[in-house]
Amino acid sequence: MKAAFAAALLLGLGLSPARAQAQDQVPGPHNVIIFVADGLRYGSVEPDTMPNLARLKSQGVDFTNSHSLYPTVTTVNASAIATGHYIGDTGNFGNTLYVGRPMISLKNSPLGFLENDTVLSEMNQKFGGNYLNETTLIAAARAKGWQTAIIGKEGPARIQDSTAAPDGNETLIVDDATGSEGGLGLPTWFSAGMRQAFVGPVAPKPAVPAIEQEVWLMKAATRIVLPHFQETGKPFAMLFWSRDPDISQHNSKDSVGEMIPGINGPSGLAGTRNADTMLGELLDYLKETGLDKSTDVFVTADHGFATVNHVSATSPSARPEPEGPIAELQSGFLAMDLAATLGMPLRPPGDTGPSVDFRNGGRLAGGSGMLGKDPHHPDVIVAANGGTDLIYLPAMNAKAAAPAKAMAVDIVKFLLTQDYVSGVFVHDKLGKIPGALSMSDVGLMGAAQTPLPAIMVNFRSFSTGCENELQCTVSISDTPLLTGQGNHGSFSRAETRNFMAAIGPGFKAGYADPAPISNADIAPTLAHLMGLDLPSKGALKGRVISEALAGGSDVAVRRQTLKSAPGPGAVRTILNLQSVGSTRYFDAAGFEGKTVGLRTQ
Repeated sequence: MKAAFAAALLLGLGLSPARAQAQDQVPGPHNVIIFVADGLRYGSVEPDTMPNLARLKSQGVDFTNSHSLYPTVTTVNASAIATGHYIGDTGNFGNTLYVGRPMISLKNSPLGFLENDTVLSEMNQKFGGNYLNETTLIAAARAKGWQTAIIGKEGPARIQDSTAAPDGNETLIVDDATGSEGGLGLPTWFSAGMRQAFVGPVAPKPAVPAIEQEVWLMKAATRIVLPHFQETGKPFAMLFWSRDPDISQHNSKDSVGEMIPGINGPSGLAGTRNADTMLGELLDYLKETGLDKSTDVFVTADHGFATVNHVSATSPSARPEPEGPIAELQSGFLAMDLAATLGMPLRPPGDTGPSVDFRNGGRLAGGSGMLGKDPHHPDVIVAANGGTDLIYLPAMNAKAAAPAKAMAVDIVKFLLTQDYVSGVFVHDKLGKIPGALSMSDVGLMGAAQTPLPAIMVNFRSFSTGCENELQCTVSISDTPLLTGQGNHGSFSRAETRNFMAAIGPGFKAGYADPAPISNADIAPTLAHLMGLDLPSKGALKGRVISEALAGGSDVAVRRQTLKSAPGPGAVRTILNLQSVGSTRYFDAAGFEGKTVGLRTQ
């Protein structure tokens, strides 16, 4: 069955299992490729299910202490992969975030969903031409004359060089929207090669698993982009962002309504195999053309994953189950619960009509909401992001700190009573609030241009009891996805524990790195290997992972546990972290007994 799956993908690519062997080559320019397997958990990589990734981490560098940045969602970590900065500098606080002004591309909603090229373009327009406020690795390479290309998932792909011209002549960007309305332009050399490479004019839509789309994208990479780069002869930097296994885990229907097998069923497994097969095709191309001798390949995942659960016995808005006291949380539960607790009208983002009557079955379709009497000037804004929700208090951003502080204290007191909450972080300007840690404790206060959340709410996670709890974690999630499907965003170790590995002439061979690393370390490490300077505005930066480089030495690691002052009921937020020098890595956070992987000491 496994062999048939791989063979089908190879046939779809139109690639022979054995290409013509490359001639011996004189070592050429030093190149870099980043391969992102969206949502790939470290524990999912086994020789029998993901042989290419298992082989890569065995032969190259296996980062055994890897980290996704919090919140553990895609565009958050895309910004870190792109810039080498923590989120307090990039300002990309969630897939959905508060922009502070209406977004034309989103029907005048002030909340932006960033997995969209048009939305990202408008974000740059609103924030000085570069909403991230930092230079990306791809942009720095482009500025130094390197050939650059980004291929894969719409949104995180564009984030890698959001300031490049949209016609594709500076950096080629091929994603879900290519060939469709709103898609980015293509340079002549790419368009001219599509027909001969059997790459259709329009990118296929994603599916579960995303085989057709991934095959199309990998054909573009190995039949058009890399041959062109080789012919030109200049060094190149390329990123390939695979939608799988993320999309297959999100949309798994193997156990809807049940937590087992959840994301570990056939759908999730098909997604991991798809990503592994695509990486195998890329590595085969490099080896058979001799590019492996001059190309460093860094593989990462933006985040880990968990199975969704919606159970609560405390939520004011939860829909009661007929069998007993447990109730089912609905999408938008945090916004609805805050509206009930604060006694405020609730509306969807950008909606100036009647408030949502959630007590009588009204719902927030996307989970996010605005609270307050005046829809043009809301008092509270909730941006739903799955395992973590962001709460904005516009009064705080308007420098009205006193009323914002009073409201924040009330909100935190309420959150500490909810069984679905496990950890609260507050804006430093609000001061110390019992039960909560500060956003600066987790790298969320820096040089960001975008509005900062006042409060970040982490949701509860637990294990179904398997041998490796990180592989069977269940998380409460503010999402329309159903119990038994998959999501991420929380501070469980299952969601911060992404897969990371590297191979190539710049890295050690057969090395298991015990030191902590994160997605923020990729750009500075590759920039070091490329001989590039990455200019910085903010100070929240990743490090060069020197211990993993050829000739590198081990580094000292320090472990810490931070605890907030106790709030009502003696509840406190606990944070586990590690440090290498001044660089911090966040393992897990939450309330005692309510976050998978959290240590109390």
